[in-house]
Amino acid sequence: MTDRVPAADVEADGFLASLAVYLRPRVLIVVLLGFSSGLPLALSGATLTIWMAESQVNLTTIGLFALVGVPYNFKFIWAPLVDALDVPLLGRWLGRRRGWLVFTQLLLVLAVVWLGFQDPVLSPWHVAFGALLVATASATQDIVVDAFRVESLEVREQAAGMAGYVAAYRVGMLASGAGVVLLVAWFEALGAPRADVWAYGYLAAAAMVGVGLFAALMAKEPAGHPVTRPEENVLRRIGETAVGAFSEFLTRNSAVAILLFVVLFKFCDAFAGTLTGAFVIGIGFDKATYAGVVKGVGFAAALAGGFAGGVIARALPLSTALWVGGILQMLSNLAFSWQAWMGVNVPALMTTIVVENFAGAIGTVIFVAYISALCGNRAHTATQYALLTALAAVGRTFLASSAGFVAVETGWIVFFAITSVAALPGLALLAYLQARGHFRELAAGSR
Repeated sequence: MTDRVPAADVEADGFLASLAVYLRPRVLIVVLLGFSSGLPLALSGATLTIWMAESQVNLTTIGLFALVGVPYNFKFIWAPLVDALDVPLLGRWLGRRRGWLVFTQLLLVLAVVWLGFQDPVLSPWHVAFGALLVATASATQDIVVDAFRVESLEVREQAAGMAGYVAAYRVGMLASGAGVVLLVAWFEALGAPRADVWAYGYLAAAAMVGVGLFAALMAKEPAGHPVTRPEENVLRRIGETAVGAFSEFLTRNSAVAILLFVVLFKFCDAFAGTLTGAFVIGIGFDKATYAGVVKGVGFAAALAGGFAGGVIARALPLSTALWVGGILQMLSNLAFSWQAWMGVNVPALMTTIVVENFAGAIGTVIFVAYISALCGNRAHTATQYALLTALAAVGRTFLASSAGFVAVETGWIVFFAITSVAALPGLALLAYLQARGHFRELAAGSR
């Protein structure tokens, strides 16, 4: 049995309309918010690590700083606050979602500026607190942006919005990663005191948060969120929101299968991606080739794949689009087995990276469009989306952590073949959900 969206629901406006959706104002707002979401990640991660390494902080301390990323893994715990409450003053002026957007972005600006003026050698605990504050503000911003995107865009715009969001997210990461590092190097070349250059770089990153602030102020508040009354019991409201979000989801048909599907759909991608860098360096490529091909060419291929995924998800029924994304992800991992057989061959590496990043981005955009469709209840959007993305991260963190052991035992060619086979449980669950009428229910609920 297959799920099909009735023909009347599939717009017969062709390929040009699938591209034109990216120019709609509400989609463009989501794209700008994607840049704002991607911007903070490196500031408490890779960029901070480079700053600390340059400051001669010991490797043990640098390694422990990975723990400041914990808020991203547990953001679903405080997501009910975002669903249940308005930010004082801002909520009344801008609405619940836009109020939270502006609040988290202002908090982000303060946290980034404060972090930039600390000294990793003299005040490591201050740096740790600043990085944790940046990560917490960033994770909260992600909660709000995800909810705003799901509620603002029509069902047929979700994949396009996510494609633009992912592209802008990567650009934001690039700006706060390589962009800030290059800016710091430029300040040094101009003769700025070495003690000050990182502060200047972080100030520039804080200024870039203005992109998200502009988007939040220009956006329209999604409908359906009543203003919190002062006499309401705040703790009771938060508790009811949390319980309602989880219970509403768990009482759906095939709830367990849906949750397992969320965990496993991207697992094959994560399983292979965990060791991509180690594989490229391990078979004999140098760091310059890794940076140029894996990061540079891969970045361009991922952007193209994201937009292609948006077009596919708009043009096809959701279940069909998931089959396309899932099969492409599975087959693309075999390109690494071919690369292992080819050895040190730069054109082959470029081909492998383009295939994997392009296919992986298609799968990601379609998958996120599916998750968005699951979060149709506006009273629980932020909480449910945060929970589902946390579950999706299980494959990337816990399940994929065994990749090194498997690669050691099997060798690279067999290892990447195994990562391809790892896609089968997710595809089996997709077939099961399709047979159970899950996608018909989603399509009916979206009307």
